[in-house]
Formats: sequence, structure tokens, C-alpha cells
Amino acid sequence: MKLNEEQVRYVANLANLALTPDETTHFADELSQILTYVEKLNELDTSDVEPMAQVLFDVEDTATLRADTAGETLPVEVALANAPLSGAGHFKVPLVIER
Repeated sequence: MKLNEEQVRYVANLANLALTPDETTHFADELSQILTYVEKLNELDTSDVEPMAQVLFDVEDTATLRADTAGETLPVEVALANAPLSGAGHFKVPLVIER
């Protein structure tokens, strides 16, 4: 699959990346090569391969999971007690994403 530079700029914008024209050209080529390789992998017949639930080791499905149950929560005042900056019952943090 061949990506054009407009598609690369679109994805870069979604990731909040500023690319130079040279970088855009370079990444269009690199990403196109990756997608071509993935297309080649999709040609493999995996119909006899069982889906994997845990890739690290063979255990029961629930061996690494705990029950998802609600527990007691901290009162807002306690949770915010050591916050460097808080207000209106919330943590306040510096702006990190600007557009």
C-alpha cells in the first residue's frame, strides 16, 4: 500500500507532530514499506492457528486477572490534600497540549 504525503501529514497532525517536507517524504516511503509488509503477512493462511489469549506463558485465562469489583474510594478532601494545586474538587495541572 502506497501512502502519499498528504496522508502522512494528516496522521502527523493527529499525533500533534510537526514534520518538515523532507521528513514527510521520508516517512511516506517508510510507512508504505511497513504497510506493504503487513499486506504480505495477511497472505499467510492462519486458519489452523488457534488464537492466543496470553503470549507470555501458558496459564488459565483468569490467572493474571483479579475480580473487577468496586471498593471504597477516598473522600475528595483526602485525595486532594497533597495536591500542589487544586480547585472545585479537582486536581489542577499545567496545560500540556496546545493547538
